[in-house]
Amino acid sequence: MSRYLSTRLSEEDRPLSFYPTGFCDLTVTPHDASDEDMQFGGPEAREKLEKSLLKKLDLRMGILIVIYILNYIDRNNAAAARLRGFEEDLGLEGSQFASILSILYVGYILMQIPSNMFLSQISRPSIYLPFCMMPLFSYHGALFARFVLGFVEAAFFPGALYLIARWYKRNELSRRTAYLTCGSLISNAFGSLIASGILDLMEGTWGYAAWRWLFFIEGGVTVLVAVVALFILPDFPEIETISWLSPAEHALAKWRMIEENGGVSPAKPITESEQDLPKRNDAIAGLMLAVMDWKVYYLAIGLFLYALSLSFHLYFPTLTATMGYGPIISLLLCVPPWMVATAFALWLSNHSDKTGDRCMHIVSALAIGTLGFLLSMLTMNIAVRYFSMFLMAQMFAGFICYLAWASSTVSNPPTKRATGLALINTISQSGNIVGSYVWVKGWGPTYIKSYTICIVAAVGCASMCFWLRSTLRRLNIEMDEEDERSGVASDKTGKWRYHT
Repeated sequence: MSRYLSTRLSEEDRPLSFYPTGFCDLTVTPHDASDEDMQFGGPEAREKLEKSLLKKLDLRMGILIVIYILNYIDRNNAAAARLRGFEEDLGLEGSQFASILSILYVGYILMQIPSNMFLSQISRPSIYLPFCMMPLFSYHGALFARFVLGFVEAAFFPGALYLIARWYKRNELSRRTAYLTCGSLISNAFGSLIASGILDLMEGTWGYAAWRWLFFIEGGVTVLVAVVALFILPDFPEIETISWLSPAEHALAKWRMIEENGGVSPAKPITESEQDLPKRNDAIAGLMLAVMDWKVYYLAIGLFLYALSLSFHLYFPTLTATMGYGPIISLLLCVPPWMVATAFALWLSNHSDKTGDRCMHIVSALAIGTLGFLLSMLTMNIAVRYFSMFLMAQMFAGFICYLAWASSTVSNPPTKRATGLALINTISQSGNIVGSYVWVKGWGPTYIKSYTICIVAAVGCASMCFWLRSTLRRLNIEMDEEDERSGVASDKTGKWRYHT
């Protein structure tokens, strides 16, 4: 079946259309989907086959969640270590702790675009992504260690988003992106539990402070899981053989992506005649397409504001400590808000996929978080302040929907999507650098100025989402009108349209 299908597809492939505004993701409509369903035994047989494919794929992709949990635990362990002598032992003063937090994102930003350009050109992400996860006794030593950590981890998140987008359809993206990104929420919860246990039990073991054991143990586990991931992560669906899929499942996996791309194979290279670009390799051509697309920059600025509004998570243990409890209790209090946030993120992302709506799901999460900021600003009452932290944590659900929106909006060809996602993530991660300096110790314990900055960023992001939705709707209408002029049936399946 897969041999027959690949022959049919190669005969039906048509070139991408290129528009100066960057709408290279607008492609011609493929054959009626019902005709192609017969290649898999009819609609019912295809549905059954598709469920089997997605089940196997979800199990394989699950290792990404484990890696991302460890990724975020490694990033955030400095915040937990701060409660048990990290600053004092290293003699940190002024904004030096903030610099240690922010330097990770410098290395993280520098590597993302080159990494995804490279990933789009190789066929073995199962080796590349885990390898990038295998990666102190003074301020400068800690600064260097955090920079290197960000440098080697830069490949993982945008690379994981790209890998997911190469296997799943757009109406499946938000939920799978949620599964991945919830790793950061789970790490905020269980990372605090793990940290509290290590900090409580390991003090003085072999002559090391407990916060040093926090780095030793969590870093070691990350490397171990990265090795295991080498044998679990899937490669791209276009490779010749995939042992864990049947031939029919493999053929369907490739055809699903061709359907999603409007009849063009995701593996099809960019050529000079198709894209009116100078002759250069596909990675550079994809970079040029991403750079020329205004939507990339617009989405990046919106995500920058979103990341800035989420900067509180970098100091979450510090914020729980403002309620007057000791280090261990403060860490344990971090767990419930993030567990609720994880459940809400999964629900919101699933609902976003079902309805096809992105904007209002994102804005609703921003509104909930903004209410939490306002409550924290108005009172130091312990119960109200803790409740506000639950509300603030829910903002991450909208962040996940935003990532799925970006992935489906800057979609094709794959080299453009890979570079575009990396560029969006690169610019947006600057929000974490700025956010590291928003929570000045002298502004505590109320942190009114910090919350005000987060509110302004959240409102700015929500405003940008509303404008983008109206613009994408207008572009969809223009595409419908163009189809009518071209004689394409209004109910023709496989037409590419923006999610709003």
